[in-house]
Amino acid sequence: MSIIEIKNLTKEFDVKGYTVTALDDVNLSIESGDIYGIIGMSGAGKSTLVRSINFLEKPSDGQIIVEGVDLSSLSEKELRKKRSEIGMIFQGFNLLEQKTVIDNICFPLEIAGVRKKEAKARAKELLGLVNMSEKEKAYPSQLSGGQKQRVAIARALATNPKILLCDEATSALDPQTTESILSLLKDINSKFGITIVVITHQMSVVTDICNKVAIIENGKLVEEGLVEQIFENPSTDAARELISGKPVRYSPVESLDTEKVIRIVFSENSAYEPVISNAILQFNTPINILKADTRNVGGTAKGEMLLGLPEDEALQAKIIDYLNERGLCVSEVKENV
Repeated sequence: MSIIEIKNLTKEFDVKGYTVTALDDVNLSIESGDIYGIIGMSGAGKSTLVRSINFLEKPSDGQIIVEGVDLSSLSEKELRKKRSEIGMIFQGFNLLEQKTVIDNICFPLEIAGVRKKEAKARAKELLGLVNMSEKEKAYPSQLSGGQKQRVAIARALATNPKILLCDEATSALDPQTTESILSLLKDINSKFGITIVVITHQMSVVTDICNKVAIIENGKLVEEGLVEQIFENPSTDAARELISGKPVRYSPVESLDTEKVIRIVFSENSAYEPVISNAILQFNTPINILKADTRNVGGTAKGEMLLGLPEDEALQAKIIDYLNERGLCVSEVKENV
């Protein structure tokens, strides 16, 4: 069942007399309980999209429907009430520096008219959830980045939202802290069934936490689906670049004398077979390994390689067929490496 439906969403901004289209006819459906990733490079429009979901950015055209309600049909009072069901956390944490940790969490409850005693009890409960109970009297300036984000998550959960929007919530954190925050978000999704929408430019975040993903490029939705399927077989250049990085990252040298480059993803059944070695022996030809890596995709280790094939096109086709027959996902990398 869809909890969020985005229909024909277009958002335009007027910049010094020019019209800039940030989102162009985006259609998206997010089901209840999803951890849904929205990924794109800087300037792709993903932050505008997430701010449109709670109507902080009002669409130029199209609809945002949350739990069957078109947000454009609501009065300002009704919209404020609906927003209380949509929590949001940010890259910059957005904590109130003059308030203690517990008072930061109480703040949205006080605005909602919850009595102070009840608000404090709820805040203490949430501090326990995010493992920050011992910091309730600290101020934000006394916390690390990861601790600030945990407080921000607790604050976002204060009003019992059904949806949690995460706008680049881990971009300012180191890898170890990022991992702990993503683990916390997965636990929250599992325990409470909260639908989480993750905005990011990091495919590692998507593969680690999300079950579905949408890829945004220049304001357009170019690809969407299950994370595992898109990781194994991306169909657009935007997806391929986000998964594997720019060509310069493939190899420490600027170019290689390779006629064709392919990307392969190892499935569970093929991971234990020396496929590349066997292919070299089978066809009596060198195959260059340009990159090899392992990714966590939905809790499963997925191996990926970039291979440089020999110049002979007939031989290239035979090698690709050979790899496909052994259960590998094979796709061509168009850019030269």
